Amino acid sequence: MAFFDDLSRKAKDVASVATEKAKDAAELAKINMAIAGEQREMDKNYRTIGEWFVTEYSGEIPEAVKDLVDAVAASKSKIADLEASKPSREDAAETVPESSMKKCPICGAVSDSKFCPQCGAPMGE
Repeated sequence: MAFFDDLSRKAKDVASVATEKAKDAAELAKINMAIAGEQREMDKNYRTIGEWFVTEYSGEIPEAVKDLVDAVAASKSKIADLEASKPSREDAAETVPESSMKKCPICGAVSDSKFCPQCGAPMGE
């Protein structure tokens, strides 16, 4: 009987250690998530400061950041070009064959997907 009592005590000790380690890991994960959230907030604020600075002092950009400002302007231009090259909704709807279009039984929207893009209901067969 002493063997089983000793085995039971060891199992409880191992479970206790595992529980403590799990709590520590959960606490560490919680702290890491809080740190990451604060870093995202800080990055967002820095980005806002940078956007304000560039718009406020557009003609007086220091040489130290001029290349970065030019890179941002180039990216904005490229995004605008890409947005302009996107097909319109009407063009996209025309590329889908009519036979694959289905009418939503709930709201009546027409789509070729399995679920309605308007209400989320299954489109059926």
